[in-house]
Amino acid sequence: MSDRTPLILVVALVVLLGIGPFLPHWGLSFLSVVLYLGIVVLGMAILMRTGLVSFGQGLYYCLGAYAAGMLDHFYKISDLLLMVIAGALLAAAVALVLGLLLAKYRDIFFAMLSLAFSMILFGLLVKTSELGSTDGFGLSVRTFAGIALGERWARYAIYAFAAVLAFVCAWGTHRYFHSHLGRLAFAVRDNELRVEYMGTSVRRLIYLNYVISAAMAGIGGALMAAMIGHVDPETTANWTTSGEFVFIAILSGSGSVLAPFLGAGIFEAVRTFALQYVPYIWQMTLGITMLLVIMFLPDGLWSVFHAKRRAA
Repeated sequence: MSDRTPLILVVALVVLLGIGPFLPHWGLSFLSVVLYLGIVVLGMAILMRTGLVSFGQGLYYCLGAYAAGMLDHFYKISDLLLMVIAGALLAAAVALVLGLLLAKYRDIFFAMLSLAFSMILFGLLVKTSELGSTDGFGLSVRTFAGIALGERWARYAIYAFAAVLAFVCAWGTHRYFHSHLGRLAFAVRDNELRVEYMGTSVRRLIYLNYVISAAMAGIGGALMAAMIGHVDPETTANWTTSGEFVFIAILSGSGSVLAPFLGAGIFEAVRTFALQYVPYIWQMTLGITMLLVIMFLPDGLWSVFHAKRRAA
């Protein structure tokens, strides 16, 4: 059966861009959140294919957000494109250094060490008064590639840019999954020793995946900062933020580049409605959702589509 993922990605991009101008404010905000969360979790899916789960992805999400915020706060650069580029580059640069250490570890050691680095950044930001300490600071997005934007068009620009970035990240990841290195990910998860015998360095492969994953988290963080207009340690670097990414990753599975966006959409919808109708037990609602998925769909929601495809 032919791979329809690229066609689905193109159709999804056209639909998202086409309906954007007609969406109400809440609809535009909801889809923007789904897109930037999906980009972050897509990066986690690259790691998950090698059998690794990062509990500290908030580190790079936070770096992306603060890189975007600092451009506006200190240098008065409020261009959305430059903010996202800065977020991706800073996250990737830090991952190039930390990845040298993390690529040596596996299983719970990798997960906990990644979480430790994230919490170190959280502690540093809380103690840094120049960056607003626990309160953080605000920012504004007034231009895109040098074009001045009004408030309404700024929101649409962030949404449209997020949709294009999500398409590029998903398409690129899809191509990577079908490359030689991408296909080796499952082999690394199942038997590292055999992969080494084949002549491929497992550590280098994990290192590469880690840096790519970090860059995507930086992109997601920069988009979040631009959309929300505020950055602070609690909503970016805290362990709860990394936990949300893990939640969505497990919810969606890593069977397709489309899965993270489906998982992000369901997660955000459940959280939004739970906060609206059962605000005192919304965490329990998310927990029950996760429990049901683990019990009946241990490979994530996307496994439903794989089952239908195999049956066809």
